[in-house]
Amino acid sequence: MKAVKRLFDFPYYQLENYPLKDALVTKYNGQWKSLSTKDYIAQANALSRGLIKLDVKPNDKIAVISTNNRTEWNIVDIGVMQVGAQNVPIYPTISEEDYAYVLNHSESTYCFVSDDEVLQKVLKIKDDVKSLKAVYTFDGVKSAQNWKAVLDQGQDESLQDEVQKRMEAVSEKDLATLIYTSGTTGRPKGVMLSHKNITSNAINSATRLPLDYGTAKALSFLPVCHVYERMLQYMYQYSGVSIYFAESLETISDNLKEVKPDVMSAVPRLLEKVYDKIIAKGADLTEIKKALFFWAVKLGLKYKPYKANGWWYEKKLGLARKLIFSKWQEALGGNLKVIASGSAALQPRLARVFNAANIKVMEGYGLTETSPVVAVNDERDRGFKIGTVGKPISDTEVKIADDGEILVKGPQVMMGYYKDQEKTDEVLKNGYFHTGDIGEIDAEGFLKITDRKKEMFKTSGGKYIAPQIIENKMKQSRFIEQIMVVGEGQRMPAAFIQPNFEFLEEWAHRKEVDFKDRTDLVNNQQVIDRYQEEVDFYNQSFGKWEKIKRFELTAEEWSIDKGHLTPTMKLKRREIKAFYKDLFEKIYGPQS
Repeated sequence: MKAVKRLFDFPYYQLENYPLKDALVTKYNGQWKSLSTKDYIAQANALSRGLIKLDVKPNDKIAVISTNNRTEWNIVDIGVMQVGAQNVPIYPTISEEDYAYVLNHSESTYCFVSDDEVLQKVLKIKDDVKSLKAVYTFDGVKSAQNWKAVLDQGQDESLQDEVQKRMEAVSEKDLATLIYTSGTTGRPKGVMLSHKNITSNAINSATRLPLDYGTAKALSFLPVCHVYERMLQYMYQYSGVSIYFAESLETISDNLKEVKPDVMSAVPRLLEKVYDKIIAKGADLTEIKKALFFWAVKLGLKYKPYKANGWWYEKKLGLARKLIFSKWQEALGGNLKVIASGSAALQPRLARVFNAANIKVMEGYGLTETSPVVAVNDERDRGFKIGTVGKPISDTEVKIADDGEILVKGPQVMMGYYKDQEKTDEVLKNGYFHTGDIGEIDAEGFLKITDRKKEMFKTSGGKYIAPQIIENKMKQSRFIEQIMVVGEGQRMPAAFIQPNFEFLEEWAHRKEVDFKDRTDLVNNQQVIDRYQEEVDFYNQSFGKWEKIKRFELTAEEWSIDKGHLTPTMKLKRREIKAFYKDLFEKIYGPQS
């Protein structure tokens, strides 16, 4: 049995150990279409041969931009790397200007795109990218070159010996991919990840996956251009897990019921939305059903793993699972064994209530620069602790610097930033990657993240504010969809709040609040007073210097498309502050 050393080894390992009929499954025109492990490899080889005919050389960069995860992405990924070239995945939602920057900075020679919308964005800047020779589409788009043209060129099997030679020349230490961080500040940085970086991470993370190898199904919907979902897909291939690609974020609930997956990944924002929808449905129930529902939720919010609450709690929890929580599981397909949560901090109450409902949400931690997993919870062997991101995975050393910063050493730590030695030297010191996150390791070896070093700030009084802690607490309110704490160098912390408009509008109708539109709504004094009650309630958890003294409500929803959020739904703090400069000045006065 060959060891997996390079990323393109994963499908071959799967063929040898868990050959699947449905290795990759995508929905086309309402029908799920499967690709077997054998055909996956055959198509990847055809693509490799086609790329050689297109004169793609080792170390050429090939960009891939897709609005959704799909079979074609994986075929291109393997096909590109087999010829010694590197895959440069690009977020579809970034601006045309950033498209041009990434394509130019990486000197990409070819680009594969999913659909006409992405194609048009690329065509607008194509003349500004001198290295770019051609663009191919996955969807059939009139007057565009289809990716099947490359596959057709690769039907000439006489080139397979050349593919084999190219594969053999690739070492595990070689660059596999350039991943441009979406970044909450400044230009994207090209993170250089080697084959060893990601393969080691996939193999070491697989030990934390409580699934039956060779039979399980995964639903994939987080962007595969992000290293988190991408690494998971290699891990699924290694574990013989069939990968079903969700059509979009809007269709997830339907896709869950159709696929009935055993595993999926999620970001906390998605879990928050799922929870809010469940609570909203519970609020609409009739008296006895409603009382039972909220009894179960209240019980779930007190959940502790490993029966730490005692036998009487467990007896009541068993009843709650039977009467209420079983319906939550059914809504998620009925088979989910685990949800891997990453990319941002998960509110402990969500970890409690989902796990109480027997929906195993296991939080982990990592960064693009660490390929990405550093630590992750695993319910087995007492490896799960709510409020932490679990214990470090194998071969990974984590230590806490004197200032609280988390430092990481291991095979998953990046090679560096592409064409940027200065920034590389800032974060890679003495063999450790300096994460920019603040954390602590408890007596049992669990890692806890407390804040982003770069996001912490001081007020003019010299007091430190950790915004994420305050934001996560406040987001427990059903009235609050998003919140950003501000106040660096100011006399007190304040916040911009994006209301949960669905809930707020329903509340406003019940309270007979008269409004024409959302701008009218957020400026209504009765609404502002109600938000003040929410802020006052959650402020009780904080020290005097940390309490939110002022806030302003925003009339629009914060989104990826409008530039408020990164593609993994983190706050783009600099952009949000710029968007709401007038609200900032309303709170603190004109800024010189």
